Amino acid sequence: MSDDVAYESRVRIEKLEGSHRKAWIEPFEEPFDFGVHSAVAEHYGRGSEEPHPTTLDHVVAAGVG
Repeated sequence: MSDDVAYESRVRIEKLEGSHRKAWIEPFEEPFDFGVHSAVAEHYGRGSEEPHPTTLDHVVAAGVG
């Protein structure tokens, strides 16, 4: 196995209110939001928060795409 690194992900996360976070992924200029929504928000008692895709939503979307 080669010791050469093929790719290094550069990500910055900013925690906002509650579960809401913003992620910046180089080389993209625009951040994206993630947090909780629907049944996930209800489970964690965060039903009053503005809904955002969860981290699991992003992982599933990446795997299916």
